[in-house]
Amino acid sequence: MSTTAANPLRVALLGCGVVGSSVARLLTERADDLAARVGAPLELVGIAVRRAGRDRSDLPVDPGLFTTDAAELVTRADIVVEVIGGIEPARTLLLSAMEHGASVVTANKALLAEDGPSLYAAADEHGVDIYFEAAVAGAIPILRPIRESLAGDEVTKVLGIVNGTTNYVLDKMDSTGMGFHEAVEQAQALGYAEADPTADVEGFDAAAKAAILASLAFHSRVGSASVYREGITDVTAADIAAAAAMDHVVKLLAICERTRDENGDEGLSVRVHPAMIPRSHPLGSVRDAYNAVFVEADAAGELMFYGKGAGGDPTASAVLGDVVAVARHRVGGGRGPGESSYAERPTLPMGAARTRYHIALDVADRPGVLAQVATAFAEHGVSIEAVRQQMFPDDSDSGATRASLIVVTHTATKAALRATVEELAGLDTVNEVMSVMRVEGS
Repeated sequence: MSTTAANPLRVALLGCGVVGSSVARLLTERADDLAARVGAPLELVGIAVRRAGRDRSDLPVDPGLFTTDAAELVTRADIVVEVIGGIEPARTLLLSAMEHGASVVTANKALLAEDGPSLYAAADEHGVDIYFEAAVAGAIPILRPIRESLAGDEVTKVLGIVNGTTNYVLDKMDSTGMGFHEAVEQAQALGYAEADPTADVEGFDAAAKAAILASLAFHSRVGSASVYREGITDVTAADIAAAAAMDHVVKLLAICERTRDENGDEGLSVRVHPAMIPRSHPLGSVRDAYNAVFVEADAAGELMFYGKGAGGDPTASAVLGDVVAVARHRVGGGRGPGESSYAERPTLPMGAARTRYHIALDVADRPGVLAQVATAFAEHGVSIEAVRQQMFPDDSDSGATRASLIVVTHTATKAALRATVEELAGLDTVNEVMSVMRVEGS
């Protein structure tokens, strides 16, 4: 489908929150530049909102553009921009928009992770584009480089910090000694965390983004239900200190990689969990609420993408980049790339994932303890890389001492590590398995 420079392209905006407001403002303020880049004017024809009577006089747009009838609005646009989030009504509205011939730009990570294939199929059926750069890592251009720039390469691993709230919390726990709850409250005060931070701190937000990254990187369909997820609520000051003692830092990581199961069959490991990573690693220095994604590819090698992962203007920047791209296609008569899922690699269970581990044990201070612990690891095929012992007083008045053993393993599967920990917990010389945390990036 094409149009001439004399015919404006009609843009409908669904949502006028933090991101939507920035999109509306930038579309208006940069209208002339955007028209020059596209080859046709972009005309904002409506903004769908929940409450039409709310004061939005701070936005430089015609008040008459606001409407509560989103279903009608999407039927009269060439490009529909969706920033309302959630599954419904977003899914129904986007499918309707494509049915009526509109290309779609969305920032909706949850919808793409849950039902991306039906959206891609609708785009193919109706000959329109669906772009979603803003769905992962805000302003950082990561999805289009994976989908287009690396289309001729083989991506082997994607390792990323894709949630600014959790990165801020963990960074403050590391750099200032704050407790978890104090750091969350500060993130909320600064606008980095919602009043209910569950989606962030429990890893749901990062898991949806991991599903999108894995789908693009490995040309396979990966849904959010296939992503292993752990949040950061159980990360303690002791975990932070243990990481620091190794010159590591704790980060909530989205990890997508090609791997093999115990039978040697290739598949994908897609997971989100806290892990220790060396401070010297490019991701180890990512501070505050910033995001970063580290990509490994056969020919390109190691690539790093870094920037603001959230916020109105940064996310609107990614949205407008997509708007320009799909608008150019409509002017020129082409389409961008659609879904690529030819590889059909299965997502393997978390038990098959291989990584290194940091295990902290509270043990009795007597001969033979280390030998028992080492035997437990060996019996389950988990190789020990390093052991560190530390003495501390017993809580009783006996004057006795206790010991902590810190064990760092070579790569092992989660299944083997779980079996090892269960055996360790049953040893009479082990008082407590105090913590288990994965080690990545080294």
